[in-house]
Amino acid sequence: MLGGGSRISLHLRECSHLHLLHHYQHHHHHSFNLAPSTTAISSPHNRHQLQRMVSYTSIQSKSAGEIPIMSSDCFSQHEDDDHQLPPQEFSPVAGGIVALGKFDALHIGHRELAIQASKVGTPYILSFVGMAEVLGWESRPPVVAKCDRHRVLASWAQYCGNVTPSEFQVEFSSVRHLSPQQFVEKLSKELKVCGVVAGENYRFGYKAAGDASDLVTLCEEYGLEAYIINAVMDKKQDLRNMDLTDIKNKGQVSSTRIRQVLAVGDMKYVSELLGRRHRLMLKLKGHKVVTTSSNQQRFSAPRSCFLNLPPKTGFYKNCSLFLGNENPLTCSVVIDSTYIHLEMDGLDISSYIGSPDFQLVGVEFGD
Repeated sequence: MLGGGSRISLHLRECSHLHLLHHYQHHHHHSFNLAPSTTAISSPHNRHQLQRMVSYTSIQSKSAGEIPIMSSDCFSQHEDDDHQLPPQEFSPVAGGIVALGKFDALHIGHRELAIQASKVGTPYILSFVGMAEVLGWESRPPVVAKCDRHRVLASWAQYCGNVTPSEFQVEFSSVRHLSPQQFVEKLSKELKVCGVVAGENYRFGYKAAGDASDLVTLCEEYGLEAYIINAVMDKKQDLRNMDLTDIKNKGQVSSTRIRQVLAVGDMKYVSELLGRRHRLMLKLKGHKVVTTSSNQQRFSAPRSCFLNLPPKTGFYKNCSLFLGNENPLTCSVVIDSTYIHLEMDGLDISSYIGSPDFQLVGVEFGD
């Protein structure tokens, strides 16, 4: 089950129809709320064959009970217009390999899932939105700002065969009450994926009733490939300081661990867990920005403009300010209880204020 990806035939990666599907998807938004399908995928006697060999070659078959292919602007113009799949029936992850997880921090453990998916097919990450609202969790800022997620995923392309994994999101409320079997059935019948990748500690289904071994068994039943990979461990975590009451915490890299390290301001450690420097996104439009002229140019903005989780209050040097497509500007950062202050030597920041590039900026923290 680990690594190799030999269980899926190579034609899944070479199939021209899957290439066209990938091209189509990358011309649309990278967030997609999936509605339940109302049409059966195939008749029972050929369901296994269709699910195991999910490709647009098989879906185009005009045999009884099979769904014809959906046409689009990216597909060849000679597609049969009489056999179009209605838009609401289209699954943006059809034919792909989906990595399963929460994907809050997009850390190095999540990246490993995407790498494995890329080895055996077109990689996607399938995440769920609205979990906090449904489960009554306290609202909290994400580790990665929503507007910055595609940049992070694009940085993974170098590890994923020069392919940027696409992210598609499912409303958690639509899957919360599904049993483990119903969840895998949804992946197979409704989302039409070829296979899944998950970590060894993955839990799924109502009240987390299913584990990784259940996922393998159910995927085999529904004709899907399942790849279970070892957890990426946090080598620096002191086991003596672990919360032993947290049964999910076995010392692996996790979004929870990254939040804890951000809370103490150890940015070198955060970078190691993320596989990149942490970038705080600021939406400055509509907020008053205060500038101070001295030997150092300094501007300040309220914490209310933060779009994701900052590190603890304090002073941070060797940081970078990203303004649109401009080259990053070296700066120092002070975060207090109400403001973030950025200081730059010998640069007139006032020339940037009011420009379109100054409406949404990123602050990246050095090691």
